[in-house]
Amino acid sequence: MGHSAIVSGQIDLTQVKGFLFDVDGTLSDTDDHLVERISRRLAPLAWLWKNRDPRPFARWFVMTAESPANTLYSLADRLHLDAYLAKLYDWYSRRRHAKTPAHERFWLVPGVKPMLDELKGRYPLAVVSARDRNTTLHFLEHFDLMSTFEVVVTAQTCQHTKPFPDPVVFAAQALGLDAQQCVMVGDTIVDVISGKSAGAQTIAVLCGFGTQRELERAGADMILSSTADLIQLFNDDNGHPRET
Repeated sequence: MGHSAIVSGQIDLTQVKGFLFDVDGTLSDTDDHLVERISRRLAPLAWLWKNRDPRPFARWFVMTAESPANTLYSLADRLHLDAYLAKLYDWYSRRRHAKTPAHERFWLVPGVKPMLDELKGRYPLAVVSARDRNTTLHFLEHFDLMSTFEVVVTAQTCQHTKPFPDPVVFAAQALGLDAQQCVMVGDTIVDVISGKSAGAQTIAVLCGFGTQRELERAGADMILSSTADLIQLFNDDNGHPRET
């Protein structure tokens, strides 16, 4: 097994019967996509930054904004205002969908597709996303991932979305499992909190919005460099499948 893939922690694979995946920052390379979009917008002001490169600032902004954004969305959920936010985001997404080609709107985390193809032969898989249903399905359809997942849970599926346990419990039950038999894979503390509060094991990945320090503090059972590294848990040092 590649030692660089596992940053910290471990999970008990003997208890695992299914995997649940977040989308943004976990399957979708959303953070890099946002950094590129912001960098392009800041290009006319490139002279403000060292080496005329606004990307470091754009990445700092994206990573810094993640926690406040999650807090605001969680507050809206508690106040039952998330439905209005979902409608607003759906309107915005439809406008972008009409103007922007899919290959510019959606990026896939490198190595995720072959990982999912291999994992699908071992476990039932589900999506547990805080995205709205339309953009989640557009993403999955664009990368031909609809048949990969038996269940797709979005922000509108349950009364409360992440960080509440509701969507994790719903996805597990839809797979015919208990949450304790599942692993929630995500890139933010919201994913970790949602999974742990449901009783699932949690794997956090560093290819998205979360930092190692905050993910460890949230109690992630394992942290991987990338979602694609998940398959290394099931292969030996030579890349051959090991018994689970």
